[in-house]
Amino acid sequence: MKKKVEVKEVRTDLHNRRSFLKLSGLAVAGTGLLLVGCNNDDDGGGGNTPDANQLPGIRNGVFDLGGGDLGILTYAYALEQLEADFYTRVVNSNSFGSTFNAEEQQILTDLYNHEVIHREFFRTAISGVLQDEPDRVLPDLQFNYGSLNFNDRLAVLNTARALEDTGVSAYNGAGRYLTTPDYLVIAGKIVSVEARHAAAIRDLLNPGSASFAGDDIVDANGLDPAQMPSQIISAVSDLEFITTPFTAMYLE
Repeated sequence: MKKKVEVKEVRTDLHNRRSFLKLSGLAVAGTGLLLVGCNNDDDGGGGNTPDANQLPGIRNGVFDLGGGDLGILTYAYALEQLEADFYTRVVNSNSFGSTFNAEEQQILTDLYNHEVIHREFFRTAISGVLQDEPDRVLPDLQFNYGSLNFNDRLAVLNTARALEDTGVSAYNGAGRYLTTPDYLVIAGKIVSVEARHAAAIRDLLNPGSASFAGDDIVDANGLDPAQMPSQIISAVSDLEFITTPFTAMYLE
């Protein structure tokens, strides 16, 4: 029996001067797209049937992200958990109002809302596909930002830039491994949002410059980088923000 998760459209104020950010963040939630998974009692003929041997879940006492399309979605869910947690801490910092000016506060709040939407989108979608096996859904990860000073404007914005640039290259690199067209549509929508985030943060750091699409992040063909999941997981591990251990045995 097929399982479906429908993400309903959410509308926002078209007259807001920053609605380009607001709408981009809600674009994924507005697709009305159905994510379809297959139960074990399906006839096995569908291309969406996950490989039972590569499903996300506990292996050797540690959660593994799994492989195939569902593994890639779980990998994206882990990254969205990190970004959502980071911006949650930024906007809820006691010094948020004094560290950032009004425009910066609005932009960072928009980004916070987007990342929470992305996180909850993946949580709902993956939980729907695996509704009979909730233990295979990636649990809530725990984070620790060490010495990062959330009262330091440049430290926060530089960390945000690193996370957003990483997110763009992660989606670009993972897209090639998706075999289900609907999932590729989702990844394409979200990566376009993440690229807008990266550009917005870079503009806050270097206003009036070409940094929003700088040579350090856009190649000679006008393309953002694409990194394999193993490269991204290594880079995120180097940041030491995620304290919950997990493995990625089936992701390249």
